[in-house]
Amino acid sequence: MLAKAMTSQANNAPPVEGQRCGLIAIVGKPNVGKSTLLNALVGQKISITSRKAQTTRHRITGMRTLGATQYVFVDTPGFQTRHGNALNRSLNKTVVGAVNDVDLIVFVVEAGQFNQADAKVLSLLPANTPAILLANKFDLIHRRADIAPWLKEMQERHNFAEFVPMSANNAKDVERLFGICEKYLPPQPWMYGAEELTDRSERFMAAEIIREKLFRLTGDELPYTSTVIIDKFEQEGELRRIAATIVVERDGHKGMIIGEKGEKLKRIGTEARHELEALTGGKVFLEIWVKVRSGWADDEARVRTFGYE
Repeated sequence: MLAKAMTSQANNAPPVEGQRCGLIAIVGKPNVGKSTLLNALVGQKISITSRKAQTTRHRITGMRTLGATQYVFVDTPGFQTRHGNALNRSLNKTVVGAVNDVDLIVFVVEAGQFNQADAKVLSLLPANTPAILLANKFDLIHRRADIAPWLKEMQERHNFAEFVPMSANNAKDVERLFGICEKYLPPQPWMYGAEELTDRSERFMAAEIIREKLFRLTGDELPYTSTVIIDKFEQEGELRRIAATIVVERDGHKGMIIGEKGEKLKRIGTEARHELEALTGGKVFLEIWVKVRSGWADDEARVRTFGYE
């Protein structure tokens, strides 16, 4: 359970001889599979996923300790080039900050694909940090020989340390990636406890899970700028009492989320509550409201108020 993992403290962990530890940034354009990869590497869902671009909006750290090595993965928002509002400027700033503060970069692209959005992210990679080219969804390539010209082109674009063809949904591929990353991590004490999986709180995870259900159940109809704010998070033994607000920019979006006779909002709440109970190992009482805040995504002060860096 997440709750158990998050209570462990690094200074309580027994020392392990020959420890290695390092930061690994997972970067790429929107919807390329970064969050799916992070969840697979950590072994538990800590980063939400959906088909909607910019589902990941925060720098989310996930940890995995194997033997004497601790891998600290940093999932980043997909670099946004289409919209220049305050929200996206904040998200892009998060990406730029992440790639300049790590020991290794995993640049995720779809195998055989490369477009302007990929090129923009690639241009952000510092020359002095080793980078792995991770060709995700490699299982969808039917003729492996067709990938050779693409790989040659990618190596000409950037001096990648290694090329890793894989699928984030394949357990053997994920296990192989650990061995590849390990040699780039410096010998140093672990940053976190051996059992910790993320540095994010249950309160943060509650907002993210509600937002995931919101995006998944409204599809492409709802603008990506909708967000979730946690108004109350109280714990009484194994019970969590959570009050949350879904923030949208227009009255029409509010009606879309509530649905006929409130059925859509009820389903969002039910699915979020079930996942939160599985995550925390306790009962969850969840209340959700929907409010309109016109133009919030282009208001820098409000973007910061809503928890974006």
